[in-house]
Amino acid sequence: MPDILPLVRLADGTVKQVGPLTGTRVWTVPGRANRPLAIDRGPARRLEPGEETRLCAFCAARYLETTPEKERLVGRDFARVRRVPAARLFDTVAEFRRFGNLFEIVSAEYWRDNHGFAQPPSIVAWARAYLADPAGRAHVEQLAHVRAAASGVEQSVEAAALDLVGGSHDVIVARRHVTDGAVADDELVSSGALSVAEHHAYIRFTVDSLAEIAAGQPHAAYVSVFQNWLRPAGASFEHLHKQLVAIDEYGPQLEQEMRLLAADRMLYQREIADVAVSQRLVVAATDGAVAFAGIGHRYPAFEVFSTATANRPHEHSDAEVDAVSDLLHALHAATGTHVPTNEEWHYRPPGAPWPMPWRILLKWRISNPAGFEGDTKIYVNTIDPWTLHARAVRSLDELRAQGRIAPGIRIGAECGAADAHLRYAD
Repeated sequence: MPDILPLVRLADGTVKQVGPLTGTRVWTVPGRANRPLAIDRGPARRLEPGEETRLCAFCAARYLETTPEKERLVGRDFARVRRVPAARLFDTVAEFRRFGNLFEIVSAEYWRDNHGFAQPPSIVAWARAYLADPAGRAHVEQLAHVRAAASGVEQSVEAAALDLVGGSHDVIVARRHVTDGAVADDELVSSGALSVAEHHAYIRFTVDSLAEIAAGQPHAAYVSVFQNWLRPAGASFEHLHKQLVAIDEYGPQLEQEMRLLAADRMLYQREIADVAVSQRLVVAATDGAVAFAGIGHRYPAFEVFSTATANRPHEHSDAEVDAVSDLLHALHAATGTHVPTNEEWHYRPPGAPWPMPWRILLKWRISNPAGFEGDTKIYVNTIDPWTLHARAVRSLDELRAQGRIAPGIRIGAECGAADAHLRYAD
């Protein structure tokens, strides 16, 4: 079989792609790229007075429906407040808050039963202090009842408290479900609707939370970080949030990349960045990050790479994190609020022998793989990388003119080959 080019346009206009890190084969058939991206969520519903803060369990009027809070950011300077007692949850308004997922993917029981993990004294002391407050005890009892009803397994309130505060699957939630002053339930706040400063705080908070989870779970091989936006992308609520999940293996994707890196340390530079430059797929850049229209993804996807020498998010300086944040925020804004997306973080895990860059994928979940994909393992992506690049550049130019994205972002033809130099292996 002849070598398959990573990106080629055939005579009839069909574009064929192969993912450089996955081998995934993708076709884009002419005439399908101009379909609307936004989901049809039905007619908007007018909000009742005060309803904007209680639309879902993540909203600001419903703090007691989520697990004991590990940390929140408050005020215009995003000051950090840790372990807010139940009785004081409503004393301040959290711009962003972090708490354990009530229904974990990898549970506290998993770490205890499979790895013999015991919570450290600081977590045990926090659980006891939380229960010593009548409001805290009532909060945990309520949550334990909800979990027992879903799982069929009863727990004592003491055991429930320890699991709820000491789990390794956290959620980071933004303050607003809908925009301030919204009159209808479709005026949602996506990542792109945040201000530049809010998005900096959101990303920095996530980076710090990743480091804390990794340090707190010694049996974790990796911490998966992702964001599902809107139900077609897997979100339970139309409320902006990220999730962080500690797992005890790397997973097939990381294992595949490490096999490739064993033969080519410059894999990401040669197979992604250099190809993006040669194919004119560099969407935007900052002094510290670069964004490409990705090749070989099942869905239209942007790839945001840090160009810092650090390999892990929490090893970056604040300025380096902000450089990534600015591009990611701009691409979310260019995507639009009503387009379902997945945001996936990739970075070098502890113990990995080869350098790996921090990169974030932003995927537009605008199609559903069906019988053809299942039968052939060839995926139909309705937007090819060149078209995705053109759409993004056009939108980013408009957003910059409106002052809605960070200053200093270079867009499209303003970017040069030097912007795509990845320094992760320096």
